[in-house]
Order: sequence, then structure tokens, then C-alpha cells
Amino acid sequence: MAEQLPVKFEFWANQTFDGFYPGSNQEILAQLRKTVTGTGEQFIFLWGNAGHGKSHLLHACCHEASNQGFSSFYLDLSDSVSTKPELFTGLEDLEIVCVDNIDALAGREDWESAFFNFFNQHRDNNQRLILSASCASSTLAFTLLDLQTRINWGLSLKIQSLDDNDKIAVLTYKARQKGFEIPPQVAGFLLTHYDRNLSSLWLMLDKLDWASLAAKRKLTIPFLKQILEQRN
Repeated sequence: MAEQLPVKFEFWANQTFDGFYPGSNQEILAQLRKTVTGTGEQFIFLWGNAGHGKSHLLHACCHEASNQGFSSFYLDLSDSVSTKPELFTGLEDLEIVCVDNIDALAGREDWESAFFNFFNQHRDNNQRLILSASCASSTLAFTLLDLQTRINWGLSLKIQSLDDNDKIAVLTYKARQKGFEIPPQVAGFLLTHYDRNLSSLWLMLDKLDWASLAAKRKLTIPFLKQILEQRN
């Protein structure tokens, strides 16, 4: 029997399109927005390296769908809550389904078969599907070849990484959303002295926000150095 696959079901309401800094991914946002409203592609395959915002965008799609009165469902296939392949039963009637980390299905025959059946029924119902993966659809290692063929039908969009200038801009942008300021020179120092992965940087922003409030100090490079030293 295949190992049960871990999944997460709920979308995060705070992950919105407005909260996503696009950088060079403006076209991806435009395509996703059109799919959510029913004026774009029926099926989108979003891929790229970890930490580039794929999950944020899938949450944002569900958030936007909810705002517009569409039925939606978010599913993360690499999270920590186990369930069974029968999970897909019933999802075919939902207008928008977002499946994160679809590559986690590869090699699990019962899950591949369940998703294949869902895919066909959902598409026959003219509903919209958005998938994400860490690799291109053509390189997924599905054992069910018909599923591989179906996955290749989607509009494939590769999310582009942010350069250093973009990362400084997004750090200041995210900080303002949280209600505090991180000057560009402080953001630049953080990039060169801390983990550059965006997921790690978002967590650090929360810590900087708390530290700034607790110390009642603005973020400066000397203050940032103190915070980083306390973590070592």
C-alpha cells in the first residue's frame, strides 16, 4: 500500500495578490487573476524554485475567488496532515481548485489515479485548475502516463526569482505592510548577512518588527547587527 500523502487544506487569508511583490512576474499575476475570474486559461501550471512565492500566489487565487463569490479549494500536497487519495472526491464540482506541490504525487500510484480521475471530471465541468511544482511539467516523474499528458495541457508559467534590488524593494514593501520601516540600506545589509531565501527573510521581518517595538527603536544597521548577533 502506498504511503499516505500529507496535505494541507485551508488557504491563508492574508496571502493576497496585493501582498505579493511581483518583480518581473507581472504577467503571471495577470494570468492568474484572469483565470480566477473565468476570463483566462482554464488550467495553469505554475513552477519555479522553492521560496519564490508559488504558495503565496495559490493562496491569493483562493482569496480572490472567495471575494468574488466563487467556490474554491486549496490543497498542499507536501504539508504535515495525512489523509487518503479519496480526498479528491467531490472537488470536481468546485469552480477553482489550487493544488500546491503537485510533484509530491509522483510515484504514488493510488494518488496519481485519484488525481487523474478528479482532473478529468473537473475539466469536463469547465472548472478552473491551478497547480504548482518545483519543476517544469515535462520533467515530472508520474508513473501514470495519461496523467503526465494531462498535466502538460496547462499554460506553463515559470515564476522568476528576484534580484537583489527587487529583494530590497520587497523587504521595504513587506515591512510597510506590517506597519514599520526598514530603510533600503538596512535591507541591503540584511541580504548580505542573513539567509537570502525569501521564506527566511519573511520570518526575519516578523522578528525585526517585534524587536523594534520591544526596544522602541527604529531599524538601523547597528541595531540590526545586535539582533543578528543575538541569534548566533
